[in-house]
Amino acid sequence: MKALGKILGLVILGLLLLIVALGFALTHLFDPNDYKDEIRALARDKAGLELNIAGDIGWSLFPWLGLELHDTTLASVRTPQQPFADLRMLGLSVRVMPLLNREVQMSDITLNGLNLMLARDENGKGNWEGVGQPETNEAQPEQSQSADQTQTPADEQAAEKPRRPLQLDIDSLTVSDARVTYHDAKTGQQFSAEGIELTTGAIREATSIPLKLNAFFGSNKPVMRARTELQGALRFDTKLQRYQLEDLRLSGEASGEPLQGKTLSFSAQGQLLADLAADVAEWTSLKFTANQLRGLGELKLRNLQNQPKVAGTLSIAEFNLREFLDSAGQQLPPMADSTALTKAELVTRLAGTATSLTFEELNLKLDGSTFTGNVGVSDFAKQALRVDLKGDRLNLDRYLPPPEKENAAGAARRSEVDATEAAVIGSGTTPLPDKPTQHAWSEESVLPISTLRILDTRIKLDIGSFTAIQLPLENFALRARTAGGLLTLEELRSGLYNGRLEASASVDVRPEAPLMTAQTRLVRVPVERLMRSQGEKEVIKGLINLDSDIQTRGNSQKAWIDNLNGKIGFIIDNGILVDANLEQQLCRAISTLNRKPLASEPRGKDTPFRELKGNLTLRNGVASNPDLKASIPGLTVNGEGDVDLRVLGMDYRVGILVEGDKGEMPDPACEVNERYVGIEWPLRCRGPLELGAKACRFDNDRLGKIAARLAGEKLNKTIEEKLGDKVSPELKDALKGLFNR
Repeated sequence: MKALGKILGLVILGLLLLIVALGFALTHLFDPNDYKDEIRALARDKAGLELNIAGDIGWSLFPWLGLELHDTTLASVRTPQQPFADLRMLGLSVRVMPLLNREVQMSDITLNGLNLMLARDENGKGNWEGVGQPETNEAQPEQSQSADQTQTPADEQAAEKPRRPLQLDIDSLTVSDARVTYHDAKTGQQFSAEGIELTTGAIREATSIPLKLNAFFGSNKPVMRARTELQGALRFDTKLQRYQLEDLRLSGEASGEPLQGKTLSFSAQGQLLADLAADVAEWTSLKFTANQLRGLGELKLRNLQNQPKVAGTLSIAEFNLREFLDSAGQQLPPMADSTALTKAELVTRLAGTATSLTFEELNLKLDGSTFTGNVGVSDFAKQALRVDLKGDRLNLDRYLPPPEKENAAGAARRSEVDATEAAVIGSGTTPLPDKPTQHAWSEESVLPISTLRILDTRIKLDIGSFTAIQLPLENFALRARTAGGLLTLEELRSGLYNGRLEASASVDVRPEAPLMTAQTRLVRVPVERLMRSQGEKEVIKGLINLDSDIQTRGNSQKAWIDNLNGKIGFIIDNGILVDANLEQQLCRAISTLNRKPLASEPRGKDTPFRELKGNLTLRNGVASNPDLKASIPGLTVNGEGDVDLRVLGMDYRVGILVEGDKGEMPDPACEVNERYVGIEWPLRCRGPLELGAKACRFDNDRLGKIAARLAGEKLNKTIEEKLGDKVSPELKDALKGLFNR
């Protein structure tokens, strides 16, 4: 037995020596470079790959099956003259014996100088198409079919036996000086990743694999460049289909056209997991920065294979939004308040799909204001914006453009008004002002028509205290939507100076000249505070109730006014005509008729009234007011006239019914003679609208006719008293008619 064992040992040793000798002979006597043509043909036939090995092939057989390629190019058999990759050097080796047990044990894999050039032509065909698809030989269909038939039973038997899963064991992977580019000839779009450097530790399943990746990325539309560095530990389990990237750290810098020459420094870290069996992926413990912006969050994706859906949380710490946007090259438009957008903070939940994204349970703090609700885009392609927010307060004027300098037309009109006002004094002794002639409105386009035509929005907004165009709106509520070029303000409600504002409107930008309609209602709003908020002079005071229904068309202030049509009804209660002492003017007129000098100086410069009301009919920018009525102590006023909104001028004829001075100590000169009762005294108001009642004067021509008629009536009475029955009735009538004329 000992002899037999010794013989077997010598036989085995001899076989091993024979295998080693055979390996030595193969590796030293056999040169794979002599078979480049066969290797090229095999790659073409089996993989659809045009392989060109310009350098030498190095190899080893046992105990490592090694391969080393130099100066190699790859192309699809469909486009052999357009290589999509070239390689400076590839080196790898595999242990031979573990391959028998489906175990891939490899030493270091080294890849140097890879240049991957992917391109699509103008027809959309890629230069890599055809790779992996072996060339078919039409002359051998029957042989292939018979071979398939003969192999079928063996395949079925093999399929009955479960195959051992492939196990991967690689000492390390090193990729250096690699480059990947993509070019689309149809769109002209180009992307690139250059200077790619990748190193890993030992690659084994279910173990932590340290890796590090550096690369420079770029694009041409827009021109962008970014430097990135990624570090982490990769763990994978092919049986469970779980892939993890632990302790991820991504950092880098980006610059380019969108950043306007500025540099954006960014970083992100966290734990990434993809569980393909459960069809989910997630990024937990997410931390990210972008210049001075800092944030935390979590992201989770579901239904990866069909319709991916994302959910998560996002929290951004307070930061200076204005400085951040400036550092990212985003130029903000001029704002009335240069300190606006200096404080911003956000906490929200995320929900989205491949076509939508919504910020749910949003809590946004901006410059001292707080908003809660939902904001999202329901369809990226349609830019469908959805907003449902509640806020405590917001001063919109801070974010609007600063007041513009007055244009030439406005300056000319202002000069005209100032010159007119300088010549007017409250006593009403100066001549009647002329109507303004300078157009008050700009011809510059206002609405971005092309943008509004594709806008798709639904907005629901509730704000406790909202300031816009200097109006303090309380409990502000707005409901609006836009779709297909039609913008609709469904509802606007708000408190205003202890009164109430309600409005609805629409803007139709589908026609060439946009069509606008608006319905507005004011209830018991102090009109003087409205005028003061808009920078206008307070020419009238009182609580206004107003209903309007107007429409216009165009895309400039001038066009809107020139095409303004509709109706407006208003009532102002318990008001004052500021700097308009109509009572004193009337007193002077009565004193003139009484032929008595005024015994006292004017008691006040304003004219109070109980009620001022009327209805305006708008036609192409001119408001006709046929039924102006005012109740002033001692007076009743009826008037009719026009307000020309194109030049902000007015022209009214007013009749005043005199009741007399009802004060405790009336001026004797203003005592109303019974002859004046029922007489409508004529008043003319003409001039810039800003002057208000200061532009009103008694109509001297019509006043002279009234004086003549009163004198005639007095003479008739004297004739009646003196002549009595001494003169025939026919003569009396003739004399009265003569004097009346």
